[in-house]
Formats: sequence, C-alpha cells, structure tokens
Amino acid sequence: MIKNIILVGVGGQGILLAARIIASAAGHAGYDVTTNEIHGMAQRGGSVTAQIRYGEVVHSPLILEGTADVLGALEQVEALRYAAWLKPGALAAVSAESIIPVTVSSGRASYPGDVETRLRECFSNLKYLDCAGIAAQKFGNPRAANTILLGALANGLDLPEPAWRAAIDECVKPQFRELNRRAFEYGRTL
Repeated sequence: MIKNIILVGVGGQGILLAARIIASAAGHAGYDVTTNEIHGMAQRGGSVTAQIRYGEVVHSPLILEGTADVLGALEQVEALRYAAWLKPGALAAVSAESIIPVTVSSGRASYPGDVETRLRECFSNLKYLDCAGIAAQKFGNPRAANTILLGALANGLDLPEPAWRAAIDECVKPQFRELNRRAFEYGRTL
C-alpha cells in the first residue's frame, strides 16, 4: 500500500521542511519514498505545494486528484484550493492562518469569507488548528507552526515514533531541533 500526502501553504511557512521530515521519517521506517514540490513564486508569498509518496515500491512522485490520504495545509484557503486531491473521508489537518495575497491587498481580488465554515463543509475528517497561535504562545516561536501541523497529521500516517525523531534530527538545524521535537510532540496530542 502506498501513502499519499499533500502539503500546501505559501512561501516562508515551512512546507518544504515539513515535506523533508515526512520523507525522511518514511525512509527511516524502511519505505521507498518519492517527493515532488512546486514553489514557483514562493519568495513573494505565492503558493507552495509538496507531495510525498511512500510504500514498498513507489514508481512516481505524482499524486492523482482524489487519491491523497492526508492533506496538511498551513494556510486555510490553500486547503480549499487542494480539497479535490484528498480521498473522501481522509484526514485534512488545516491551520487557521490567513495570509492575504498581493492580489487581495491591492484590491484586484477578494479573500473568501467564512473560510472555517467552508472547510468544515468540505472536509468530513478535519483538524482545524491555530498552529501559528499555538506555536507563538506555547513555544515562543510562530515558525514552529509547520512542525505542530506535522505532528497533528502524523497521527494519520503509519510511521513509528523513532523514525519521526530521527527525521527531525536529520532535517532540522541543531539549534532548532529541541523546539521542533517539542512542537511535533504537542501536535500529536491535537
């Protein structure tokens, strides 16, 4: 069986680090892993998407629409944008953060209203979390939001705890490892 994970957000939120941690954890658990990422205008607040697939043998890094087992989103409208990629009833872990794109702040577009209601209608298995708020309040660093979200969605994956620890140690700079370990563990409780 192959697990398909999609992570979405905007540039600077840590989507690519979270993807590296998942891929590393799957590798440490003995799985074949492939990844695919799109981050065209990420430095300007644009959309960032990462796809991770792992299993006994994985031939392609691409996830087909409607086949993702888990969706992790660090920006709530990005979650709506990628809803069609998730299997019916599969886990969607979504941060409540809203990042207003330039097209909205310049008046050329509008940010959707009542996003939380739309998310709850769209995803039957939703974990809706204020990851940035939790990271700032509990850990004093809002940049740990990605690892909190990662912990929350890790419960929907079949990777053992030692593999996650090894992946965080491998992927995170030494000065941020303890923060990320604690944020991940806290996310697992949500």
